[in-house]
Amino acid sequence: MGLVFIRFVFIVFVTLTCYFIRPFGLPANFDAGVGAVLGFSIVIFEMQLRRMTLPRLIGAAIGSVLGIFGAYLFALVIRNSIPAGPTQSFLQIMVMLLMAYVGLVVGANKGDLLNLSALGGIFGGEKLSEKTYKILDTSVIIDGRIADIAETGFLDGVIVAPQFVLRELQLVADSADSLKRNRGRRGLDVLQRLQKMASVNIQIVEDDFPSVREVDLKLIELAKLYEGKIITNDFNLNKVAQLQGVSVLNINELANSLKPIVLPGEIMKVFILKEGKEYNQGVAYLDDGTMVVVDNARKVIGKTIDVSVTSVLQTTAGKMIFGKWDERSGYRNDVRNDARPVMTSALPAVETKVVEAKKVTQILAERPAE
Repeated sequence: MGLVFIRFVFIVFVTLTCYFIRPFGLPANFDAGVGAVLGFSIVIFEMQLRRMTLPRLIGAAIGSVLGIFGAYLFALVIRNSIPAGPTQSFLQIMVMLLMAYVGLVVGANKGDLLNLSALGGIFGGEKLSEKTYKILDTSVIIDGRIADIAETGFLDGVIVAPQFVLRELQLVADSADSLKRNRGRRGLDVLQRLQKMASVNIQIVEDDFPSVREVDLKLIELAKLYEGKIITNDFNLNKVAQLQGVSVLNINELANSLKPIVLPGEIMKVFILKEGKEYNQGVAYLDDGTMVVVDNARKVIGKTIDVSVTSVLQTTAGKMIFGKWDERSGYRNDVRNDARPVMTSALPAVETKVVEAKKVTQILAERPAE
């Protein structure tokens, strides 16, 4: 509230000064109006400066000084080549304003590249801003799991949402296809949720690369510029970025690594959902979507049984678990999918790897998309 009052007093002071001094040679009322507009513009400029980081402020100051110095050199050339008069004065003023403006904008834009931590002292607190950028891809925003991960506190540093990614999200949200429209709106909701998290530092950057047309390649160039990492679940973007030396955090790989570990011989309780491809075979799913193929389980479809794990197969699409049901263990007439591994001992099932490998090709075709 005190800052608002100070800004108001400043605008009133500039207005009254212009009213009494009349620096523009206009009637007092017009000079006061020009003074009010000038004071309001200065306050707006000050509000924008408060939002800038220290590296950007230093970059803007350095850029402005270099721009003014360059304008002075241009002014010498103009003074020696153009006769004195209104044209010469106009060109000198325009060159001064142009060079100062260009230096200010370019310096502020490149200010994040300054390594202030190397200076030590009062700039030591800026060391965390280096190499801690996480750049969001469109696919991972629409997926939505990034919000849950960020809420747990596993993501440190600055989460970057590029402006060109927001434009792509907006195009998807405005699509005539209802499915695409819902996906785009969900992505915008996820971004809004991230912004509301107090523990998450998210920034929307304006950096763009007009010479690059594809969004994926823009993300790679942005990651190189900020020396950050790309967060995505796009398999193709993952490979292309790694080929160009850009680090990638893949949400799908994280999800696969968090799936429960089971070993042959363990007993797990699963709900047999449907019939398998092979004879007398049943199929179940764990809570995380992992497929469990159970031999001798066709007769217990729709029931919860104890299964002895025979082997675990890791594929590019995920993990598959093979098991066998012993009829002597019985079953529960339960419709709940309480598919959690129970760490108890069991007799190892006699099942060869060759037979299981033949089943994989047929079973993967019916595996639900993760």
